[in-house]
Amino acid sequence: MKIKELFREVKFPIYLYDKNGNKIYFEDSNGYWAKQEYDSNGNEIYYENVSRYWIKRKYDSNGNQIYVEDSNGDIKDSRPKVELTMDEIAKKFNVPIDQLKIKKQ
Repeated sequence: MKIKELFREVKFPIYLYDKNGNKIYFEDSNGYWAKQEYDSNGNEIYYENVSRYWIKRKYDSNGNQIYVEDSNGDIKDSRPKVELTMDEIAKKFNVPIDQLKIKKQ
C-alpha cells in the first residue's frame, strides 16, 4: 500500500529514512516509489521500484560489492571461489577418502 493511500493529505515528495540515516523509501505525487534495504555497514543490499525492477547486492567484509543480481536475470558474481582436493575435503571432514562421494546437485 502506498503512503498516499494511508493518509488523506500528504506533501510530496516523501522520503523515509532508517535509524542510520539511510533512505529506505521515496514516493512522488505521480505514484512513483522506490524502496531500499541496507546491511549493518550501510551498504545497499536491496532496491525495488514501482516497475517491480529489483536489484540485490552482497558485499565482502571490506565493503566491496562482490555479487549483484537483478530482476532482468543479470548476475555479476565476483565472490571468491574455493577449490579443494579430495584429500583436503577428507581431512576437513575427518572422513577416509575412500568413503567420500561427490554428488552433483
